[in-house]
Amino acid sequence: MARSATDRAGRPPPGLSRGWGTMMKKPHYTDAGKSPSKARKDAATALAVAALSFLAAEPERLERFLALTGLGPQSLRAAAREPSFLIGVLEHVAGDETLLLAFADEGEIDPQDVGRALETLAGRPGHTGAA
Repeated sequence: MARSATDRAGRPPPGLSRGWGTMMKKPHYTDAGKSPSKARKDAATALAVAALSFLAAEPERLERFLALTGLGPQSLRAAAREPSFLIGVLEHVAGDETLLLAFADEGEIDPQDVGRALETLAGRPGHTGAA
């Protein structure tokens, strides 16, 4: 059984709960004002934030991410405000198979969901929204 993302006290990160990864498989389109593409982008953003939380949960993961991006702990918050930042987080996770599989296992998602989220956030063609 996969363990869910939790803090040291055993609580899930804010906005996340066990099985949060299902949002990429079956985005909810319950908001009447939201288009399917907006809901898909929201789900992709949530998955990218979850990936960042996953990286931050382990100091070694976060240190490697910061080293590869050239960011420092002090500049991380400012960088996170940039639109391309979450794309970079997903590219980092997708680019390391071991990391990708650990993230997918912890979030109980298909590893391909990370690629789908990346395509959605980057605006790349080929993402149909089908799981």
